[in-house]
Amino acid sequence: MDSIIVTGNGHLNGQIPIAGAKNACLTLMPATLLSEEPLTLTNAPRLSDIRTMAALLQSLGAEVSQLQSGRVLAMSSAALSNHVADYDIVRKMRASILVLGPMLARDGHAIVSLPGGCAIGARPVDLHLRALEAMGAELDLREGYVHAKAPGGLRGGVFEFPIVSVGATENALMAATMAKGTTVLKNVAREPEIVDLATCLRRMGAQIEGDGTGTITVQGVDRLHGATHPVVPDRIELGTYMLAPAICGGEVECLGGRIDLVGAFCEKLQEAGIDVTETGNGLTVSRRNGRVSAVDVATRPFPGFPTDLQAQMMALMCTAEGTSVLEERIFENRFMHAPELVRMGARIDVQGGTATVTGVDRLKGAPVMATDLRASVSLILAGLAAEGETIVNRVYHLDRGYESVEEKLGNVGAKIERISGQ
Repeated sequence: MDSIIVTGNGHLNGQIPIAGAKNACLTLMPATLLSEEPLTLTNAPRLSDIRTMAALLQSLGAEVSQLQSGRVLAMSSAALSNHVADYDIVRKMRASILVLGPMLARDGHAIVSLPGGCAIGARPVDLHLRALEAMGAELDLREGYVHAKAPGGLRGGVFEFPIVSVGATENALMAATMAKGTTVLKNVAREPEIVDLATCLRRMGAQIEGDGTGTITVQGVDRLHGATHPVVPDRIELGTYMLAPAICGGEVECLGGRIDLVGAFCEKLQEAGIDVTETGNGLTVSRRNGRVSAVDVATRPFPGFPTDLQAQMMALMCTAEGTSVLEERIFENRFMHAPELVRMGARIDVQGGTATVTGVDRLKGAPVMATDLRASVSLILAGLAAEGETIVNRVYHLDRGYESVEEKLGNVGAKIERISGQ
């Protein structure tokens, strides 16, 4: 397995381009299953998860071509030759469950393996299934697979999510576009990826209102047509790279960055002593003089502080002045990066869903192990501010969500390199 070696060497300066959002693209790709006409996505990120989703769609009979060095995804689902999403592909990524709603809406039947993904606690798919049942789907779980059918087609219904779920909102939204009648989805996720999906579906002919609010109303249509849609910038990659100069000092412009994507995150940065300025090309981030100040963080659904930036924020707090409290309110078991940061000299006490971090003057480089996608990049950020050399092992997690991380950080002055495993 590959490893990444990071050597702390001072301030970072320059520009980092922000890619299209992984989580948005993984949601948009299954939308091709809703139409017999082509769907083209521009500003697509070049990641292993995108390749996994492409392989899944191809296994169902869709055509997927990566153009312009992977920045454009040209997809066509003129005819589906298979309605079984196999375990061997689905186990690699939780987003695979998002093919269920579109196949059920289009052809009235689907068999989808229960998914895998990062080991960050239980993320059951029961909300996906309950929302589909509200639209008339008949579901049966057997031997690790969801067997779904809607012999007469899906029909409009009303479903209120007991808790906010991004993936379940996305699955239900796609299914509702072709359900007969009106579907009302309440207590839905408001993330920018939801708005991006709704925008794409409208370009395909769907009738959707209320995305970005707590209630989405969908008037089903008989068919959807093809479209071309640009993927929204990745707010998690954006927040991650905004933290690089916050941790190391210097000034970095994140090209394509938007305040509206990371509002709550920016508020915490500014509270900690980090300046964030909008430019004509994105966002510029710089640290004020001296150490950053400790701030408390509680993860919440959008527009709150993102759970996918909690690990990276912890890395910043490790060298902050004072004590910070980080509460993880979205997923349990998402502090697995804490023991690795402790190996680097951090002072962290984890009690259930709360981590108390007391800042130290300087972290020290050490061999560490990446436990999941966001944990892996948090260790790289910590290494940028550490004394000496940090070796981050098991970085295959990293490649699922960050493209060319060594190049992007290296171009602004980081000393970072990848070592290929034997």
